[in-house]
Parts: sequence; structure tokens; C-alpha cells
Amino acid sequence: MRLSFLAFFLVLLAACGSGTDDGVVEVAFIADPGELDADGVRLDPAGQHVRAAISMGLVRIDPRGEVVPGVAERWIVTDDGASYIFRINEFDLRDGTPLTAQAVRNALQQRFRQLRGTSLGLDLAKVRDIRAMTGRVVEIRLTSPMPDFLRLLAQPELGIDIGDQSAALMARGVGDDGVMLAPLPPQLRGLPEQPGWEDTVGEVRIRAVNAEQATEGFSQGDFDAVLGGRLANLPLASTGPLSRGNVRLDAAIGLFGLDVLKPAGFLGVTANREALAMALDRQGLMQPFNIGGWFPSTRIVPVELSSSGGLPVERWVIQSIEERRSEARQRVAQWRAASGQEPRVRIYLPPGPGSDLLFDGLAEDFAAIGVSTTRSETVGNTDLALRDRVARYPSPRWFLNQFNCTIDKTQCSEDADYLVSLALDARDPAEEASYLLEAENTLLAANLYIPIGAPIRWSMVRAGLEGFSENPWNVHPLFPLSRAPI
Repeated sequence: MRLSFLAFFLVLLAACGSGTDDGVVEVAFIADPGELDADGVRLDPAGQHVRAAISMGLVRIDPRGEVVPGVAERWIVTDDGASYIFRINEFDLRDGTPLTAQAVRNALQQRFRQLRGTSLGLDLAKVRDIRAMTGRVVEIRLTSPMPDFLRLLAQPELGIDIGDQSAALMARGVGDDGVMLAPLPPQLRGLPEQPGWEDTVGEVRIRAVNAEQATEGFSQGDFDAVLGGRLANLPLASTGPLSRGNVRLDAAIGLFGLDVLKPAGFLGVTANREALAMALDRQGLMQPFNIGGWFPSTRIVPVELSSSGGLPVERWVIQSIEERRSEARQRVAQWRAASGQEPRVRIYLPPGPGSDLLFDGLAEDFAAIGVSTTRSETVGNTDLALRDRVARYPSPRWFLNQFNCTIDKTQCSEDADYLVSLALDARDPAEEASYLLEAENTLLAANLYIPIGAPIRWSMVRAGLEGFSENPWNVHPLFPLSRAPI
């Protein structure tokens, strides 16, 4: 029976290289081509989507952004929330290698070692031990409870690889143009045989293209879906008669603001950096994009995600925008008088018509307090640069880990890092939340990051293409797209 499965698998791979388009779902990802082929654990969004298809973790994310079984068929969490016990699906990988608890444990430990020095490695800092309890049971122990631990385990970088084999949903092949992904039979995914299964699926071809090529190709019917859209290229999404009604926006959470890359001169003064943050009319910056439901923020961690008993509030909440700008203008004038220089800042934004609109708004807001603005073409020659990232899980720890000094030496604070480390071993959730809030306030006081609000993520999806849903994580698995003929 195994030989018949492998034979079908080889037929699919042969089709991957044949150049035929029958039953192929065409997906364009707005990305650099190299992102689709990225190896290791430092992946851009396009690489994360491919990795999730060809290397499955203990759990995974479904189209709605929910955690569902992966290699583990089920799990339990102990009453104290500090131990997760997984029962592994009993099946063999494509080369016949049995998937055992010991093999899964070893694979996870290797991944954790590889992730050291990354923000995802910091997110996993609560993992104390991984044990293979029996042939099919793996236990992961934490130093203290982490309600969002399963979502963290579902990240593509934590896929189970054993040697050169992976527990996978799809097989990867190389086509004439892009990456071809063929869904694996149920038996190779740890599921019962499903007669006629091969008649219900098709291949997925994913190509990395620029925003103009993606939107134009969708408008002309060359692509069934476009993924990876950001604010920088959002205006392109509304072009073309076939585009209307097919633009889908994720209500994403994450970081969208300006990093202070060169805290010198005018930006060398903390009060001046705060003046720039006070000057921003955040809702006004988004008005040209006509986005409903977008949330501005003056903080690093969205207020609604804080679990502290003393809920934080937005900064300067009791001041109107004019009152804030009046105070900011005074600070700018004082610096000008003391230094004898005109305050100027250079901003780097990724290319695109959305960035053009955003820059115009930023320049207007900064001009309102007496600061002139120019646009830089490169990150290396700028004072401020856009930080635009979607969170992996809804906890203050994710946001604060993005500014850890081992990851980011300019926007960080060693005092904030120390407070986050104390939170890892906190005795109860209230104590942990208190440390995290204090760490955020420490970072905010430095004003080395100017928050704007939630990141913008958009996709384009052809009517009739199932297996796609908006979600806060901007995760759109490729495997479900293979199961829906269009």
C-alpha cells in the first residue's frame, strides 16, 4: 500500500515540473523571489507560508487563524498551565521513517537551539524541558504558565524535520515558474485513507513578484490569490475591473511605527523624539486609505492586550492634538534657539504609492511643529525608518521581545530587558503583567520607537476560491487552497 502512495506522490511531483496548468491554484506573493527558497529559521512571510506547507509542527494554524492539530493528534494542559502533553500521530514519513515521540523531541530541541539569538527564540524562553514520555507522547514543561503557548508552537519555524525528511502537508517541486506544492495523501499525514481523495485536490503554484505584477496579474486573471500586501502597496489593490470586491483586509495586530535609527542631533534629545510622537495625527495619516476598523496607538503594546490590573491608557489622552502640538512646538523652538540649527529628519519608507501617501502625512504633521522632513532612499542613510511587523501571538511579551538588546541594539533598553526576564519567573499572572507593563513604560520613556498603530495587511482572492479567511495573524495556509476547485 505504501508503494501506491509513493507512486501517486511521484506522479504529483512529475506534474509539478511538467508545466501543465490543469487544476493548479495560482498564488502570487508580494515578495523577493529568494524568500520562497529561504532555509534555516530566519524567514520572511513568504518563506513562512512555504515552510508551513512542507514542514508541519506539533500544531499548526488553520485559515481562520486558529490552532489545530498537526503532528500531534491531541493534547492536554495540566491544571497549573505549566505542562503541555501531546499525543503524536502514528505514521511514517515519506521515506518510511517512523514518527516517534523521541524523534519529535530531538527535532524540537534542535529547532530551539537554532532559534537562539532570534526574537522567536526569546518568545520560547519559558520552555524548561522537552521529554519523550512513551513512544507516542511528548511533554513540554514551562517555567510558568503561558496561555498563548500553542499558538507559538504553531509557528512555521517549529516544523518537525527528521534528517532530510519532514512531517508535511504538501510536497515541494520546482516548476518552470515559481514553487509547486502538491498535497500529500492522507496516509502520509497520519490520517485514515480517503478513497477518491486525489479527485478533490489540486496543486498550488506560488510565485514571488512585486506588487505591480501581482495586482496586474490578478486583474487579468493570471492569479487566483495575491498574498503579502502591505500599506506601502495598498493603493494598487483597487485597480482593474476584476479586482473590485476581492480585496480582503486582515485585522492584524503588531507593530507599525517609526524606529529612531540615529538618535543624534535633534533626535539625540529624548524630549524632541517625544515631540515627534506627540505631533502625529494618527487617524489623519490613515484617512487617504479609507480603511475601516483600523486602530491607532501611542503605545508599543496595544492597550487591549495588556493583562495588568492597572490597565494602561493611551499617552496624552487628556490632551487634544492641538494641545500636544503646541507643547511639541515649544520643545522644537527651544532646541532651535539653543543649537542654532534647523530641526530636520530623514525618513525611510519602503517604495510604493501607499508609502508616498504616508510620507506626505508624516511630513505635514512634523511641519506643524516646525520640523522639516525629507525622504531617504536607503535605510543606511536615514534617521527614522518604518517598522511594520505582525505579531505571532497576542501577548505583551511578543511586542517587548522585538526590542530586546540581543535583537535590536538601537531601540532597546537593558532595564526593560531585565524587567521582561523577571516576568519569566513571576509567581502569578498579576506579577508577570506588572513587570511587562513596567518594561513597556521604560521603552516608551526612551522614545526610540514612535508608534502609529496596527499594521495593515491585505490580500486579493478570486471569487469561488475556498480555503481562505481573514485573521489577525496574516497567516493564509497554502494547503487548504489546494482542496477547493475554482
